[in-house]
Amino acid sequence: MAANNRRMSGKKGAQVGSGGQRRRGLEGKGPTPPAEMRKGHAKQRAAQAKARRATGRTTQRRGGGRSTSELVVGRNPVVEALREGVPASTLYVQQFIDNDERVREALQLAAERGGINLMEAPRPELDRMTNNLNHQGLVLQVPPYEYAHPEDLVANAHDEGQDPLIVALDGVTDPRNLGAVVRSVSAFGGHGVVVPERRAAGMTAGAWKTSAGTAARTPVARATNLTRALEAYKKAGIAVVGLAADGEAELGALDALDGPVVIVVGSEGKGLSRLVGETCDFRVRIPMPGGAESLNAGVAAGIVLYEAARRRG
Repeated sequence: MAANNRRMSGKKGAQVGSGGQRRRGLEGKGPTPPAEMRKGHAKQRAAQAKARRATGRTTQRRGGGRSTSELVVGRNPVVEALREGVPASTLYVQQFIDNDERVREALQLAAERGGINLMEAPRPELDRMTNNLNHQGLVLQVPPYEYAHPEDLVANAHDEGQDPLIVALDGVTDPRNLGAVVRSVSAFGGHGVVVPERRAAGMTAGAWKTSAGTAARTPVARATNLTRALEAYKKAGIAVVGLAADGEAELGALDALDGPVVIVVGSEGKGLSRLVGETCDFRVRIPMPGGAESLNAGVAAGIVLYEAARRRG
């Protein structure tokens, strides 16, 4: 009987069941999803990158992006910027500053314009903000400029029932020249200015000052690639006219100025770049009986804009 008990004690007792896990494991997980839907798969990463690029292109068509904020430093520059209507978000004034005539005028102009925050700051803070430039206790913060997209300039012209009259700048790096062109475009009924995103002047405080306030109503568009932007204008039926000292046509004989046109102005020293020059439908020269070799961008653009406005008028 004891031996029988020993044999019985060797039998397995009740075991904890799997709860159906083994059975479900054998059932399978259905069809394998496409590679583009499998997490971490190379094809999924490629599809996600393609979607991001498409989103970026859509965003760029809506606008030309923003510049970075800028600081105008020093008593005279700050007062001049406020006088000329340069956009500003904050005027920083050093604590315990000598309250001379320029400081009083800066405070008065900022208060009269409204919308400009007045901030008092210790000198070490202003030194840090300006990288130890000679700020003289006054620092004006200029907000980022909102660039248009090149297509917006054409749309604006069509909304007004007019043929587009646009100026594009190729290799112009002086903000004062950009400001002068913006002023001329505004004076002669143009619809905006196009600048490249790289190696070109942008809408800084200096450009705003030279524009004499016209930058507030004349849009500046920024193109990632100027050549492609000009080609897009050509596909839209707009003539692209480049200014060149050795141009084949003379300004007075160019009929293209009567209709939709983009006037391309190069830098004073180098003129039009090769690719931009090859993209132009016409290369036109401005007759200069006085014998000058070239004109700066602002003057050259003003002359051609006047001729275009005279014909349209």
